[in-house]
Amino acid sequence: MTTVLVADDHPLVRQGLRAVLGSAADLTVLAEASDGTEAVRLAVELGPDVVVMDLQMPGLHGIEATREIVARRPGTAVLVLTMFDDDDTVFAAVAAGAVGYLLKGADGADILAAIRAAAAGHAVFGAGLARRMRRWLAAGPAAPELPFPELTERERTVLDGVAAGLTNAQIGQRLFLSAKTVANHVSTILAKLQLAERGQAIVRAREAGLGRLDPPG
Repeated sequence: MTTVLVADDHPLVRQGLRAVLGSAADLTVLAEASDGTEAVRLAVELGPDVVVMDLQMPGLHGIEATREIVARRPGTAVLVLTMFDDDDTVFAAVAAGAVGYLLKGADGADILAAIRAAAAGHAVFGAGLARRMRRWLAAGPAAPELPFPELTERERTVLDGVAAGLTNAQIGQRLFLSAKTVANHVSTILAKLQLAERGQAIVRAREAGLGRLDPPG
C-alpha cells in the first residue's frame, strides 16, 4: 500500500484528489494539509511515501515546504501538482527536491500513474515539461538556485537589505529608490511570503543566506 499526503489550500482540490486516490486499491490518503507549514509537519510525523504538493499556499510556499520535507524525510517523494508551468518555477521545484511535476488539469489516470512512479523512485514529468527539462539539462549547469523564487529580482534585493538590518531609506539609497517605494516592496514581500511583520522577514531571509551586504558607510 502506497501512502499519500495531499497538500493544497483549496478544499475542493483536496476532495477531488482524495476521490481520485480512493479509486485505487493500492493507494491510501494518510492526511491532508491546507498550507505548507502543515504539510511539513504532517510529512515529518506520518512519513508518507508520497506528498502531492501544491506550490502557492499560505504559511510556507510549496517550494520551501518541498525542500524541508526532502531534508527531514529523505524517504518521502514530493510530487508537485500546480497550475504554474513557467521554467523558473519548474526548475526551482526540481532543485528543491521534487521528483515529479504535474499541472492541474491532468486526468485522474495520469495522477495515479505519477504517484505510483514517484513512490517507486522515478522522475515524473508531463511530456511538455520533460522536453523542457531535457533542453535545460543539455544546456549545462545553470546558475545557483536563488532563494524565494516567488519574489522578483528587485524584491529579493530589497529583502537582502532588510535582512542586513538596513532601514528603508538606506535600502533606497543603495538602489536609487525612494523610501516609500522600498516600503511598498517590503509590503509586497511580506504578502508573498505570508509573513506578518518585518522581523519575521529578517529571520526567514537570514536562514536562506541573505543579509550579507556590506554595512552602510
